[in-house]
Amino acid sequence: MTSTEPPTTNPDLSTARRITDALEPKNWLLVITLAIGWHADRWTGIAWGLIAGVFSAVLPILWIKWGGRRGYWGDRHIRRRQDRLVVIPGIMVSVLSGIALMLIFDAPSEVLALVVAMMASLIVFMAITAFWKISFHTAVPAGAIAVATLAFGSLTLLACPFIIVVGWSRVVLKNHTLAQVVAGAVAGAGVAAVVFSLLR
Repeated sequence: MTSTEPPTTNPDLSTARRITDALEPKNWLLVITLAIGWHADRWTGIAWGLIAGVFSAVLPILWIKWGGRRGYWGDRHIRRRQDRLVVIPGIMVSVLSGIALMLIFDAPSEVLALVVAMMASLIVFMAITAFWKISFHTAVPAGAIAVATLAFGSLTLLACPFIIVVGWSRVVLKNHTLAQVVAGAVAGAGVAAVVFSLLR
């Protein structure tokens, strides 16, 4: 006899997927580039923040979607570690292009420092990804919050629970282990804070 009961669903999995999608790295990058742009030079800084967001978030996600549509890797979360070794260099090219543009046209130092911090993080994470699947989903918000704290003050640390929520979602979806999400958060915050502090 065929069961007529509806298929069971796991509410944790559904919630985790929504959190992973809503708080993906691209969204954090767009927010922090605009925020630092405003802090650096108000409306002129916002324009530079938009440019930084294009090279650090928009172009990389277009690159990821382009490869995904052609079957080169999976969805925009790039679950397989080996695929990340192909995706990350493409992102690095975009970020380096943004840095070059900012240097040529004399972007505000804080915006430039932010994007250089992103590049430094990519270099570190590329090296780690060669042998271990560290979490970008926790690294990016941790780095963004670290930079925001340096720019705006300790009140921005109130956003730290978002890192925990994102980490939880990645573990529940079995995309990362607890060690990988914790390492991502620590490395992301550490690299971003050091580089941004030195260059701002």
